[in-house]
Amino acid sequence: MSSDTPFLIVETGQPVASMRRHGGFPHWIRVAAGLRADEAVVARVEQGDELPQREGFAGVIVTGSGAMVTERRDWSERSAQWLREAAHAGVPLFGICYGHQLLAHALGGEVGDHPAGREMGTIGLELHPPAADDPLFAGLPERFPAQATHLQTVLRAPEGATVLAKSVHDACHAFRWGDRVWGVQFHPEFSAAHMRGYVRARREALVQEGRDWRAVSANVTAAPQARRVLRRFVKHARSGFRGR
Repeated sequence: MSSDTPFLIVETGQPVASMRRHGGFPHWIRVAAGLRADEAVVARVEQGDELPQREGFAGVIVTGSGAMVTERRDWSERSAQWLREAAHAGVPLFGICYGHQLLAHALGGEVGDHPAGREMGTIGLELHPPAADDPLFAGLPERFPAQATHLQTVLRAPEGATVLAKSVHDACHAFRWGDRVWGVQFHPEFSAAHMRGYVRARREALVQEGRDWRAVSANVTAAPQARRVLRRFVKHARSGFRGR
């Protein structure tokens, strides 16, 4: 296989309506990951697409979604089974937000509503010591900003997984299972503009929760280290693919 072997992007949902003019999650992910259009194949599972045979892909990236893993929707449960089998077969996998939670669920972890509610905006990510030896996180600062927006969370990581990062709000912001599967609760594909757009879209909910949405938006900053995690996954998956 050549070095431009495509990645499969599993699209589990759409951005909030006000941000769709900027494209869907697969476009945001592809741009952030540095992939050309012909280096990504999209399976729109929420819209009824079947997942393809896993052979022939350098790796798989699972998007975020407005859905909840605990709803156990048919397309989500089918995707979880496919991801479970792919993980055990050694396929490089990277889940973002909903994708992170779906991978945890697929591998036997527990997902549910976060007891403290919503986490939103540019948050401070803190790495756990094992991250120093992780292919995606090694060498990054112990603390760096990342974009986040979620109500549910990984309450318990899968058995055998290594939790790599946390925030003040969320104890499991990233985990690795084996040596080819990662989940991240944060959004490495979000730019600051994406994050501000999400805050504005959720402003009524934030007000109802007693938060100042304008302050949340004003505190949004760039998060280049978080984006590096996604790009490192692409590089790591490609190097592993050549070895298979």
